[in-house]
Amino acid sequence: MDIKNDVKKQFGRSAASYVTSEGHRKGGDLETLIALADANGTELALDIATGGGHTANALAPLVEKVTAFDLTPEMLAAAEKFIKGNGHLNVEFVEGDAENLPFSDQTFDIVSCRIAPHHFPNITSFVSEVSRVLKTGGQFLLDDNVAPENEEFDEFYNTVEKKRDYSHFRAWKKSQWLQMLENEGFEIQEFYRFDKTFEFESWCDRMHLSDSEKAELTDYMLNASSKIKQKFRIQIENHTIISFQGEAVVLKGTKL
Repeated sequence: MDIKNDVKKQFGRSAASYVTSEGHRKGGDLETLIALADANGTELALDIATGGGHTANALAPLVEKVTAFDLTPEMLAAAEKFIKGNGHLNVEFVEGDAENLPFSDQTFDIVSCRIAPHHFPNITSFVSEVSRVLKTGGQFLLDDNVAPENEEFDEFYNTVEKKRDYSHFRAWKKSQWLQMLENEGFEIQEFYRFDKTFEFESWCDRMHLSDSEKAELTDYMLNASSKIKQKFRIQIENHTIISFQGEAVVLKGTKL
């Protein structure tokens, strides 16, 4: 699909900046995600859409082996440099598609995916594949940006993300995640919601926006209703967007 080529192109040229990105590297959401992992050192873990490798890196000391999996070769190379640089030698790196995983049924004890599913065009295929490769009783650790339940807010947030990054497909609502996972046979064990502040300049620069693209995005946000500006805490100075606030969820589901 075209969007998958868009993802490879977009993240291929942004790989290094995702390793150093503060939001991806540190984030309280990462600490929460890892704390949810019930691990005793014998588990096989899969980190889907590993990106800069931060989740795989954090899981590595807790489990027997991590497979870091990504669509983009440049991302995998950046993740491998980062993770091996931290001394973790129990991580392997595999290239492939999150909606068509090249692994046997019931292979993994833990599957994680952080700040990525909003790029997947066939989200139900992804959820189905996660279920397939997890062992019965296995853990799915999910962390992603979500859209508000309100339709107007949902449309605004997804439009902003798409204008900033053409490889963005859709941030799903919290209710949609719960429904998709329960429909696929997962029990939701824990569920957290985070505020997520986006610093506008660095957020745009990570996707290499041109001046005209940044101006178009700025205009769109400046012209939003006061209700939207309040909801997304859009901070404006001298007709410039300083920051705005979205939300993310971190959850743990167990395969029945």
